[in-house]
Amino acid sequence: MSEDANAFVAWFRHSSPYINAHRGRTFVVLFGGEAVIDPGFSDLIHDLALLNSLGVRLVLVHGARPQIEHRLRATGAEIRYVNGLRITTDEAMPCVREAVGSVRMEIEAKLSMGLANSPMAGARMRVASGNFVTARPVGVRDGIDYLHTGEVRRIDAAGVSTWLDTGAMVLLSSIGYSPTGEMFNLSAEEVGIAAAQALRADKLLYLAEEPGPSDESGRLIRQLTPAETQHLLQDRSDLSPVTRRHLQHALLGARAGVRRVHLLHRVVNGALIQELFTRDGIGTLISTDVYEGVRPATIDDVGGILELITPLEEQGILVRRSRELLEMEIEQFAVVERDGGIIGCAALYPYAADGCGELACVAVDAGYQGEARADALLNQIERRARRAGLTRIFVLTTRTAHWFRERGFEPGRIGDLPMGRQALYNYQRNSRVFIKELGQ
Repeated sequence: MSEDANAFVAWFRHSSPYINAHRGRTFVVLFGGEAVIDPGFSDLIHDLALLNSLGVRLVLVHGARPQIEHRLRATGAEIRYVNGLRITTDEAMPCVREAVGSVRMEIEAKLSMGLANSPMAGARMRVASGNFVTARPVGVRDGIDYLHTGEVRRIDAAGVSTWLDTGAMVLLSSIGYSPTGEMFNLSAEEVGIAAAQALRADKLLYLAEEPGPSDESGRLIRQLTPAETQHLLQDRSDLSPVTRRHLQHALLGARAGVRRVHLLHRVVNGALIQELFTRDGIGTLISTDVYEGVRPATIDDVGGILELITPLEEQGILVRRSRELLEMEIEQFAVVERDGGIIGCAALYPYAADGCGELACVAVDAGYQGEARADALLNQIERRARRAGLTRIFVLTTRTAHWFRERGFEPGRIGDLPMGRQALYNYQRNSRVFIKELGQ
């Protein structure tokens, strides 16, 4: 098998937990009119078809800003924005209706394709659209009359869910209807947030027009809590207006109860697939969940720990542990969990009579090393040792002496170990002993 084929098989196997996890889940996918006029729009449609075929319940929310502005310019109508909202005049409203309708029909046409020898072959997807969005006028604010610009009043969650239950996608546009039969021009971002909230969607996936926020080193910020997002908006004056707007909408979504809001750079080919079917994704996640954290291990973690430590055991870095032994000792372990996967572990074996404990089986997945996860595990073990009344911890290592020295461990002797541990010392491994006194 070629190297490319091996890589594909490995990726497909590693994506299987996500395929299972996403089946039956409701995702709201939000994108602007820019996506529809992009030459790569067909690729996005193919990815949406794939998600639908894998059992994901999809609600698509589209904007039409460039299409509306093109029609407004063609007619010579005024284009005016106040506080980020377009004022929709009587003259502008026909342009809005035409643009939104045209975009909606183009999306429906793309989703209806089924040419042989294409990614859409055999898809046979159904798309439902209609008056699912009830709107009301923005009205007069600070003396400004927004006319036919509106805001979401209600999403017909029952109606949308009925279509989703049949396996259809639901397409929501940036036009809403009032109980009196009026039409209002809406923000697609507001429709997306309202839909995700009303449907209690598992994810809101925002295909943004710029990359997500970066840190001081220029690296993409991969994960934020709502509080961190708020601080970022307050403290970072260098954020571009587009990125700032994307973050503000993502924060509104999180505060509206959407557990996971994903900001993805739309121009990245396959952004949805990479974000949803790899552990780290490629975007910025604003999450109210604990996406990654250190916690005590449970019996359900045994398989993940074994997968993590087996390569290190084969290299002679760690002492071999059987599944049976791990199951018996699982209460001694702490793990780093990232999006449902185990990427780090460590164990504490107390010798209470001697007032000390052994730190053992410290391991971090190779793809996540160098990012302080081992330090987080060490801190967890030290806290556990203090709670147990232990005054020092020791470790036996053959290859990572420098790492422990840098974290306050001092060289020791076999004779410094508890008698019970001395009896188990493996002279063939010739491990070095390091000891750390625990402060209060």
